[in-house]
Amino acid sequence: MDMRYPSHPDKVKNFSTEQLRAEFLIPELFRPGELTLTYSHIDRIIIGGASPTNTQPIELTASPKDLGAEFFLARREVGIVNVGGRGTVTVDGTVYSLEKLDCLYIGMGTRSVCFAGEGALFYIASTPAHMTYPTVHLPISQAQPVHLGSIANSNERTINKFIHPEGIQSCQLVMGVTLLEPNNMWNTMPAHTHARRMEVYFYFDLEGDNLVFHLMGEPNETRHLVIRNRQAVISPSWSIHAGMGTGNYAFIWAMAGENQTFSDMDVVPMGSLL
Repeated sequence: MDMRYPSHPDKVKNFSTEQLRAEFLIPELFRPGELTLTYSHIDRIIIGGASPTNTQPIELTASPKDLGAEFFLARREVGIVNVGGRGTVTVDGTVYSLEKLDCLYIGMGTRSVCFAGEGALFYIASTPAHMTYPTVHLPISQAQPVHLGSIANSNERTINKFIHPEGIQSCQLVMGVTLLEPNNMWNTMPAHTHARRMEVYFYFDLEGDNLVFHLMGEPNETRHLVIRNRQAVISPSWSIHAGMGTGNYAFIWAMAGENQTFSDMDVVPMGSLL
């Protein structure tokens, strides 16, 4: 498990490109037949990916040393979104079939989670939990949609909420997928921060050599990271998080922290960005 530690914003101001990428970028989530996990000490979120093959299903596991627990979800919950072909997730013996962009929430106390299906790509976000909520499978067609933006500003998009107070119930995890309409490239602008929650962005469905310039940093000390297909970026609570692509794309957002109120954010006026 790759471990990442928090950095004070004053320290980040002096980071080189290499340091920014080493601290905040998760460059590879999917390796055939493997489970990849990155543990961020910012609100102790774990981000991962599972890419099963026909001959090798994958179990969601971590060493007792990493989590201090007998099994992965002993004191955790997890949200899973399939960003590949059809696959299955077996949860304590119950099989769930996930199409592309389907979400599966699994609550604390689940002992066995197994991924299968060649071509499926399971994106994983896990946070600490204090009580058990039921396992829920939610196709994207049943997610709560919020339509925002305009073609004039190149940010016409639909925010599909999966795990949130009015949807799938959880202890602290909030999760969904944003789909940009064709010919739109901005994902969030005006930018915002939410000091009470951190966030992870996972970018996918970028075609060819297209990439995303992910904006981060304090509003008066902005930086950027170059993000390629199927890469994720850890965004601390003090940082803005917005991005502009060279082509169309989608992204999954996962949040953890003090509350689950989606609208709890501090909008940054455009004139304040530096």
